[in-house]
Amino acid sequence: MRYELFIGLRYLRAKRRERFVSLITLFSMIGVLLGVMTLNITLAVMTGFEEDLRNRILGFNPHIVLSHFSDGISDYQPTLEKVRQVPGVAAAAPIIYGQVMLTSRQNVSGVIVRAVDPALASTVVDVVAHLKDGSLDGLGQERDVTVRDDTGERTVRLSGVVIGKELARQLRVIVGDPISVVSPLNTTPGPMGMIPKVKRFVVAGIFDSGMYDYDSTLIYMSLADAQKFFNLGDRVTGVEVRVQDVDDASTVARRLEAALGIPYKARDWTEINRNIFVALKLEKFVYSLVILLIVLVAAFNIVATLIMVVMEKRKDIAVLKSMGATSHSISRIFVYKGVIIGVVGTLLGTLLGYVGCWALDRYHFISLPKDVFYVSTLPVKIYPENFLIVGGAALLICLLATIYPARQAAQLSPVEVMRYE
Repeated sequence: MRYELFIGLRYLRAKRRERFVSLITLFSMIGVLLGVMTLNITLAVMTGFEEDLRNRILGFNPHIVLSHFSDGISDYQPTLEKVRQVPGVAAAAPIIYGQVMLTSRQNVSGVIVRAVDPALASTVVDVVAHLKDGSLDGLGQERDVTVRDDTGERTVRLSGVVIGKELARQLRVIVGDPISVVSPLNTTPGPMGMIPKVKRFVVAGIFDSGMYDYDSTLIYMSLADAQKFFNLGDRVTGVEVRVQDVDDASTVARRLEAALGIPYKARDWTEINRNIFVALKLEKFVYSLVILLIVLVAAFNIVATLIMVVMEKRKDIAVLKSMGATSHSISRIFVYKGVIIGVVGTLLGTLLGYVGCWALDRYHFISLPKDVFYVSTLPVKIYPENFLIVGGAALLICLLATIYPARQAAQLSPVEVMRYE
């Protein structure tokens, strides 16, 4: 063991009259520990939020949405064939989007219609995997349903739709119940003027996407029913695309635009949800920066501790120099002491941070309102590289904190110390 390291370790153990300096050393170590632990847990939680949101969005949304600058795509079959031939495309299906009001006997709600071809419904987005009740086979299929109105009960044939779990709860309906779809934009003439178009459907299935916004504002309708209801004829509003590699979605989107020409616009999932992910990355950066200040405060405590140790050990430094110790050796003594404080605090903080992340992921003892955060508990994702980066940054800060006190100790003149002390 080098004598500089040996002396640095000896200086960590305070004498009776130096208890105050030892207490500040302990506080410095605890400060590094808390900073590293909190930063590791924060990064794991924010990374968990980001990845969980990404998986939920990609699990219930297409990777690319292809749209036309006009009112829709009239001859969409040739377009589908061209899209499927583009390298990187795994599947494609026509889609119709629209906004309507959904009413039941108990309530009313504004929703977004996503109309799909029942035969291709799960090729781009796996809707079947999210079904909680009912079946996708009833989508667009007519069935006999008993309805009640002012004239009494009667049996009618209604086409099926699939709605979200939260929407079913708001409307107080279950599979087999009739609902009415109202479109204020599609009006028909009546005795009192223009009235909104209304058509009855039956709930054929209920899905649970795991995201409150989708479960409360989205319904699935068959492509043929939507074309009739919105008076689109044979047109569709766009094409949904699933790619082979989600990280390559932006490149595939540019290929689609190049293959189809100017009237078409392709937007990948990163562009559609850009605001969400940019906000998450900004929050992650800001939280990490703020919590890093805890480590900086601990670093200032290390500076203060080393300066006080230098003042306490002036005689020792003078004796060492008179015995032949160089200025670099004296400097290394205090660098070692500061680094030891940083290493112990960082290792303990990393260990406790990992334990905290494991506990959050294992026991889920922190609950969140699902209608606000789309998850019921804190999502945690542990990556070793994040722990290494945090630990490296903490050690670097602690090392930089030792430079000034070490230089001050190295510059002490043994002659001056011995003359006055």
